[in-house]
Amino acid sequence: MRVVFMGTPDFAVNTLEAVIKAGHEVVMVVTQPDKKKGRGKTMQFTPVKEVAVRENIPVLQPVKVREDAVLEQLKEAAPDVIVVVAYGQILPEDILKLPEYGCINVHASLLPKYRGAAPIQWAVINGESESGVTTMYMAKGLDTGDMIDKVVVPLLPEETGGSLHDKLAEAGAGLLVETLAKLEAGTATRTPQDDSKSSYASMLSKALGNIDWTKPAVEIERLIRGLSPWPSAFTYLNGKTLKLWSTKVLKEAELPQGSLIGEHAGEIVYVDKNSFIVRAGEDYINVLELQLEGKKRMETDAFLRGYALQAGCVLSRER
Repeated sequence: MRVVFMGTPDFAVNTLEAVIKAGHEVVMVVTQPDKKKGRGKTMQFTPVKEVAVRENIPVLQPVKVREDAVLEQLKEAAPDVIVVVAYGQILPEDILKLPEYGCINVHASLLPKYRGAAPIQWAVINGESESGVTTMYMAKGLDTGDMIDKVVVPLLPEETGGSLHDKLAEAGAGLLVETLAKLEAGTATRTPQDDSKSSYASMLSKALGNIDWTKPAVEIERLIRGLSPWPSAFTYLNGKTLKLWSTKVLKEAELPQGSLIGEHAGEIVYVDKNSFIVRAGEDYINVLELQLEGKKRMETDAFLRGYALQAGCVLSRER
């Protein structure tokens, strides 16, 4: 099939490579404009553009996909199907109606649950036992189109936003190739979504990672995993940002001998040479890996060898 591929971040790379490997003719890649990154503010290709350049595929990078010139270039490309994976812009109806087989989206959740920008991270934050990928026909609404295929991916107890991202990227690539084969054979089905079962996975912000120690420890631990590696969960220790990367929930009965009970949420109730324990609104958080402002990410035992942390100190939401 003649394919126009629209995508931008790392998540889309697996799928683009799988489409190429499956023997489809990718006639054009549409991706977001290059951005300046790093201290030197050098222009960097999007991850999808890097693959396109390597494979000698023409690249289109409109600031706004709604521009008339974009539609004309897509018409000239004459795709049988447009594949959209985390492109980053809403497609106008003229583009949605352009290809014979429609615009097919690879969405990183088991629709209709978790429509929106950040379904991967919210699945971890909300404590889901499974996630997955859905291929669907794109429609005017946000992730509301008829579903074609799904694949389920179980979440491990230690799952992070980053690890689930990688699993779903791989699963989505294989699923999309299967979906294209069904489209070509005329065997693809359409299953309408039940809107009453949907929820919105809002965009992530750095502020979301500011830990509220009055919440239950189980919720804090999931937030830390869900926001790893970006934007990360954090708190403040003596006026400095302290990112938490790995933690464990402890019940009061599991506290080591000599621990404080703690009068305030965020209070450090126990410190030894390997880790420290913080009181939450319910239960406790054992901190195993962290990163203090201006320092590298490290295991807590390494941090404690250079930082004299005392029980009774309180972690806060403000400097």
